[in-house]
Amino acid sequence: MEKKNVARKKILRYMLERESTTKTELASRLNLSMPTVLSNISELTELGLVSEVGETASTGGRKARRIALNPTYCYGLGVDITAHHVGMVLVDLGGNVADWQRLRFDFQPDMAYCRELSMKIQEFYRDKVTEDKILGIGVSLPGIIQEDSVLSKSHALNLENYSLKLMEQFLPFPVYFENDANGAMLAENPGQRGDAVYLSLNNTLGGAVCIDGKLFTGIQKRAGEFGHMLLHPGGKKCYCGKSGCADAYCAASVLTKGGEYSLDAFMNSLCSDKDNQQLWEEYLENLAILISNIRMVFDTDIILGGDVGGYLKDYMVELGEKVFRYNLFDMDVSYLKNCRYQREASAVGVAKYFFEKWISRM
Repeated sequence: MEKKNVARKKILRYMLERESTTKTELASRLNLSMPTVLSNISELTELGLVSEVGETASTGGRKARRIALNPTYCYGLGVDITAHHVGMVLVDLGGNVADWQRLRFDFQPDMAYCRELSMKIQEFYRDKVTEDKILGIGVSLPGIIQEDSVLSKSHALNLENYSLKLMEQFLPFPVYFENDANGAMLAENPGQRGDAVYLSLNNTLGGAVCIDGKLFTGIQKRAGEFGHMLLHPGGKKCYCGKSGCADAYCAASVLTKGGEYSLDAFMNSLCSDKDNQQLWEEYLENLAILISNIRMVFDTDIILGGDVGGYLKDYMVELGEKVFRYNLFDMDVSYLKNCRYQREASAVGVAKYFFEKWISRM
């Protein structure tokens, strides 16, 4: 029975990170015998966990049936907390965002905030899915989160050594707390990517590092603090107190003038506003320097995410040309990748965390 459970977990983990597969592919990629695959898939199908979703392209013989996890079998809830907003997502087992919502909601480190947050979360999912299908609630926050659920430092929330246990007590499901950039990396299926760096271009700039499919957080949970790498010594003042940090040049707030107007409005103005065009050129130039430095250190894929990352798909050629001028070791910049989720990536990642925990208990 133990061997069967191991095989089942391998199959589920493989299917979790792919839209569909075949029984032959499972046997080949996972080094399992075909009888083992057939037995497990049969039982998972009876449980309603796996279903057929189509056929492979014909190669002259019999078409293979494609199978996939049943996306509505269970769900994860994800919540992203910032200083002035809360984002919520409902993610199905297929990794799809079934619904999402973002609200203006100023953070306060007190009981009243936690109580109201719980009410907002319950209002969000109440008419969408029954509670028995929800595995847990993932919560992402800007800052350093220790294993004992203590937010040891958050410049964005102006907090130090804040226990998240208070918030956990108000939430109706198992809770997982994670740094927002790490959460966004989890959304990218790190087990499938292997090694990668995630650059989170939100109102504050952060990042995450994935090695061998697992988050690398460092000794003090500070790995990926790309926002506070010095980009221009003695340059613009950063909110952390230093001058010249990458955050002061590459965060989304640089483009929105600290939230004076929306990022949507800025990007829509690029065709007509020459001042914003110049600001965008300067932004891409500074981003290219940062990307080059990160590539020199990690020599791996760099995923461009966060609020700005969602817009960069149309500017990859221009950005790539700028990066190439700062890094002559790479003959191309194909290591630059667009993020998978353009909205609420951090919330998606912490929601998907519960799928792996669920598989580990199978």
